[in-house]
Amino acid sequence: MNTSSPAAGNAARNSVFGNRDFTLLFGGSSISALGDQFTLVALPWLVLKLTGDPAALGVVLATMALPRAAFMLIGGAVVDRMSPRRVLLGARGANAACIVILAAFVLAGTIQMWMVYLLALGIGLSTAFAYPAGSAILPQLVQPQLLRSANALMMGMRQLSMIVGPVLAGFVIATRGHDSSTQTLSDAHGLGLAFGIDAASFLFSLASLAMVRVRGDSHPPMAGVGVFASIAAGFRNLWSDVPLRAFMIYASFVSVFVGGPIQVGLPVLADTRMNLGAASLGILMTAQGVGMFAGSFLSGIGTRLMRGHLGIMVLCGDAVMGLALAAMTLVHTTHAGALLLLFTGVLGGIVQIAIFSWIQQRVSQEMMGRTMSILMFTFMGLGPLSAAIAGALLKVISLTALFSIAGLTLTTIALICLGRAQMSSIRALHPAPAKP
Repeated sequence: MNTSSPAAGNAARNSVFGNRDFTLLFGGSSISALGDQFTLVALPWLVLKLTGDPAALGVVLATMALPRAAFMLIGGAVVDRMSPRRVLLGARGANAACIVILAAFVLAGTIQMWMVYLLALGIGLSTAFAYPAGSAILPQLVQPQLLRSANALMMGMRQLSMIVGPVLAGFVIATRGHDSSTQTLSDAHGLGLAFGIDAASFLFSLASLAMVRVRGDSHPPMAGVGVFASIAAGFRNLWSDVPLRAFMIYASFVSVFVGGPIQVGLPVLADTRMNLGAASLGILMTAQGVGMFAGSFLSGIGTRLMRGHLGIMVLCGDAVMGLALAAMTLVHTTHAGALLLLFTGVLGGIVQIAIFSWIQQRVSQEMMGRTMSILMFTFMGLGPLSAAIAGALLKVISLTALFSIAGLTLTTIALICLGRAQMSSIRALHPAPAKP
């Protein structure tokens, strides 16, 4: 006899955690995101211990970032030709293999820089396919009215891992193992353990993802259509959708005027104006992460308060964010900077979740991988370029001028777009989504 009440059944349908497949994806992704932080801390430390050269670290980071940006669009096309779940399994499996090999060589004391470069390339290539696949799989698992809640939980989890993970990784790397006469790498035991923890997190993620069941998990082959033709079709589809096209163009401006100045300006700010040095930088980044974490869960409230006027909410949020970025010119203490970045993080979290959910609801599933890859390319492709430009500008202009120009330009662009219907008329498809 079925003893469950209709109310209980409705509650399960209106909760993302009533969905077995989303719960599996969320659990595996949470563990994997936490494990990623161990590698993000351990890899730069490993390079500096091997070489003592910051330039080598820059080359390693570029070796990961450039192929990731270059292959992001191809990754989106592959996702649409196969399936998000299968591509995500393959990408995470390749990433796990790279981390396992890295951990083994570090613990054995045989790691060399050419190996680090090769493995960094493998990590960059695998993430180029993992990012669009991870974004495209959600609409296959949850109902449209629950996408905002699902996105908020996934982003909140990632932000929480960025707050907790680096601290745990630091303690792990600092652990000392038994001395070995053949061990020439300082901190080898802790570094190998950190990479091993990330590898274990990938195995957990792969196991949970293998248990996820998606209806229509294989896409019909595109007869006679090559990968690059498929990418071109994705661009044509995006360009024909006027509101979506307007947002993508606008997002590229945000990436240029916010991503670079923040990535380059914050370390310089902490080093030149604050008395805690690297600790100040850590506090600033943590404050921004906490803000993003909070904002991800406030997105639904913000959309309801704006009565579903998503475009106006995004533009107003970015206009205020630009003013806050310009206000960084007045910051001379760690606490003041942390409060300002906490505020901008909240705004960023609200806007990001709202936009991601809108795109996932608007775009057809057969175009989802390519559309999300284009969106991510605007941030991951233009972001490093913006950082390089910002770094070059700091040689000829002051930090105050950098923050002022970037912030006020962003505010000006947002205010101009408020007068254009292509952006300001964007409405949320589900202004009152169910709560998780």
